[in-house]
Amino acid sequence: MTPDRAASLAESARALAGGEVTSRALVAESLARIAATQGSLNAFRVVRAEAALLEAGAADARLAAGERLPLLGVPVAVKDDMNVAGEPTAFGCRGEFPPVAEDGEAVRRLRAAGAVIVGKTNTCELGQWPFTEGPAFGATRNPWHPDHTPGGSSGGSAAAVAAGLVPAALGSDGAGSVRIPASWTHLIGIKPQRGRISTWPRGESFNGITVNGTLARTVADAALLLDAAAGNHDLDPHRPAPVDARAAADRDPGRLRIALALKPPFTAVPARLRPGVRARVVALAERLAASGHHVEEADPPYGQIGLAFVPRATAGIAEWADDVPFPALLDPRTRSAARLGRLLGGAPLRAARRAEAALHRRIGRFYTSYDVVLAPTTAAPPPRIGALLGLGGFATDRAMIAACPYAWPWNVLGWPGVNVPAGFVDGLPVGAQLLGPADSEPLLISLAAQLESELRWHELWPPQRGENAPSVVA
Repeated sequence: MTPDRAASLAESARALAGGEVTSRALVAESLARIAATQGSLNAFRVVRAEAALLEAGAADARLAAGERLPLLGVPVAVKDDMNVAGEPTAFGCRGEFPPVAEDGEAVRRLRAAGAVIVGKTNTCELGQWPFTEGPAFGATRNPWHPDHTPGGSSGGSAAAVAAGLVPAALGSDGAGSVRIPASWTHLIGIKPQRGRISTWPRGESFNGITVNGTLARTVADAALLLDAAAGNHDLDPHRPAPVDARAAADRDPGRLRIALALKPPFTAVPARLRPGVRARVVALAERLAASGHHVEEADPPYGQIGLAFVPRATAGIAEWADDVPFPALLDPRTRSAARLGRLLGGAPLRAARRAEAALHRRIGRFYTSYDVVLAPTTAAPPPRIGALLGLGGFATDRAMIAACPYAWPWNVLGWPGVNVPAGFVDGLPVGAQLLGPADSEPLLISLAAQLESELRWHELWPPQRGENAPSVVA
């Protein structure tokens, strides 16, 4: 372990259990890294310095008494759409927000596993866009290249993990908001099955399209955090059967039938896969084929799946917007999306929800021929800071769809997806998605771990000052 970069989640847990280091030391190092980078990287909205050190001291006492839990004393971060008792949940918005009284269920489960929450990470306003910047907190920057965004909406969590401020973090994914920033910061990002990690106190976040997920540098760490956070509140409407994600990271996936899906789902505005990104994803497909998997180009039958997305997304924005204490401070694009959501929140929303069953059947049939879909996570490398910030609503949608047309269908389906690093384009990270049917996290995780063991992507770190990022991963 070095004080300038966090050790892995698993390494930290092992060292704490073995008495090699104290939780207070690990948490103090994490807080020091956050403080040193907050003026440049700007990953955190809330830093719980005093509270986290007190909780670390309590964890050390429990460790000394012989107590063992999966993450006892390990520092982690969560996105600022999750409730942490005593802290505000601003979700990227301007204005003063009151502290919440209780932890959300995912945070409660992290604490039950022994984790120390060092802070809450930045996100764009109500998680709508694939960048993390705004007047509420400024711009969160990409550790690989500070002139570029880490993506969004879980950009703060991605930046914090990629820079080694914390070993792992929770994010949320409503249209790729875990997978997109994971791809643009060279991380593993797991979007689990709907309901795997509770979104309580909202039984369904954004009408079921948004789920909580994990970001980490290694597959094992992302799986370990998933296991720690997984589970349900008594009133959750979606309660999938438990899986052992961490054990899956140690299993051979077997020989799989993999569909390489390069064509974006239908969108109302053009989306084109950049040649550099295509080349990196195809190279990953070739690596899978060389490992013994059967890989061929084939695209899932998405059809008009977008018609089932827009009412759920915009009605969800309207619900969140109605809860903010100062709605007049919301971005004009947010207010416009909320107005549309209120219009679509009746019959169109009900029709969008009903469409999911037919989509499950149609795309589910695709999985009688294939085990896994491999697709680009984004169509382009991360854009520059400010490139989307000042655009109008329609221009933002066009730019967002052009850069990120691949991730959102799996939010409609509620099925799992895992971003894996695919390499670099012009020195900027890009990723690929492993996509599966319902409850397929163990299969996706085992396949991601196999790739990781061959490509060793976790051994690369963002460049220190004065260094240049690599352009490819072998």
